[in-house]
Amino acid sequence: MRKNILLWMAILAAHFALAQSQGGKVISFFINARSLQNTGGENPNRKVSVYLPPGYETSGQRYPVIYYLHGFMGKDSIFAPMKTILDEGIRKQKIRPYILVQADQYTLYEGSFYSNSSLTGNWEDFTAKDLVEYVDKNFRTLANRESRGIAGHSMGGYGAFKIGMLHPEVFSSIYALSPGQLAMVKEFGPNSPSFREVQNVKTQEELKKTYYPKVLVAVARAWSPNPNKPPFYCDFPFSYEGDKMTVNQPVLEKWEANMPVYMVNKYADNLRKMTAIKLDWGRNDSPRFPLQIGMLSQWLENLGINHFAEEYIGDHGNKIWADDGRVLNDLLPFFNDYLKF
Repeated sequence: MRKNILLWMAILAAHFALAQSQGGKVISFFINARSLQNTGGENPNRKVSVYLPPGYETSGQRYPVIYYLHGFMGKDSIFAPMKTILDEGIRKQKIRPYILVQADQYTLYEGSFYSNSSLTGNWEDFTAKDLVEYVDKNFRTLANRESRGIAGHSMGGYGAFKIGMLHPEVFSSIYALSPGQLAMVKEFGPNSPSFREVQNVKTQEELKKTYYPKVLVAVARAWSPNPNKPPFYCDFPFSYEGDKMTVNQPVLEKWEANMPVYMVNKYADNLRKMTAIKLDWGRNDSPRFPLQIGMLSQWLENLGINHFAEEYIGDHGNKIWADDGRVLNDLLPFFNDYLKF
C-alpha cells in the first residue's frame, strides 16, 4: 500500500514538473461591456487576455487573480517576453500559480485613464465590476477580495491605485509601477508648455504628432468632457492669452477629484482596508514621476496608511518586464506574500 502511495506521489510530482516546464497559457476573447456604452465613439467590445498558470487545465484547483492595467498607448496583449517573465516567476517560485488578466483600454485618444466618463464610457466600472464578474464566472478563481490584486504601469499604475482605493470590496492589494497623473506637476503642471500646446492643436491629425497634448486630451475626455466643445469635446483647467493664465475652477476641481494626491484624504478609510500597497519609480524617469509619487507617499504616511515606496535605478520602462525588472523580482513576490492562495 505504501509503495502504491509513493508511486502515485511520484507520478503527480512528474506531472507537476512537466506542467511547470511547459509554462502557462494565454487565451484571448472579447467582452461587450454594458459599462462602456458611450457617445464618444469608443468601441464597447474590448479584447481581454488571460494568463493561465502551468497545469491549469488538469489541476482542478482555484487560483488568485492579478488584474494588470497597461499604460498609455498600450493594449491587452500579454506579449511573449511578458509571458516568459510570468512563467519564470512561477518556475523560480517567486510566486505560486495564479491567473493574470489584462484588458484592452486603448481608446481613440490612446488611453481611458481607467475613469468613468459621460463621454467615453465607464472604464473604472468595466475594470472593477464587469471584468471581475466575467473572469470569476468563466475561470477557476478564488472569488474573494483577499485573492484579488490590482497592478499596473504608468497610466496603469494610476488606474491600479485609484481603482483599488475606490473598490476595497473588490481588491485587497495594490502595486503601482511608476504611476502617472497623480498630481499636476512638472510636465503636466500649469506653467509647463503642455497646456499652452494643447490649446493650439485644432485637429486630430495635429494631435497625433504630439505627446503631452495627446495625453491631456485623453485625460480631459475622461475627467472633464464637454459635448458642446469640438473637436475634442472636453475642457481644460488652464487657458492662456499670451503669458496670462486663466484658471477654470470647476474644471480644475473635476481634475483634482480624479488625481490620487488630492483624493487620499477622502478615501483614507478605504486605503486602510488594503492588505498591502506598494509604489515604485525609476530614479531616472521623467521629472514628474519621482515628484508626484513622493507627494502621494508623503500623504499616505501623514494619514497613517501603511505602504511601501521604493525608488530604483532605472527609467520609465527599462526595468519593468525584464529579467532584472520590477515585475519578476518585486511585483510577483509582493503578491505572493499578500494575496490569499
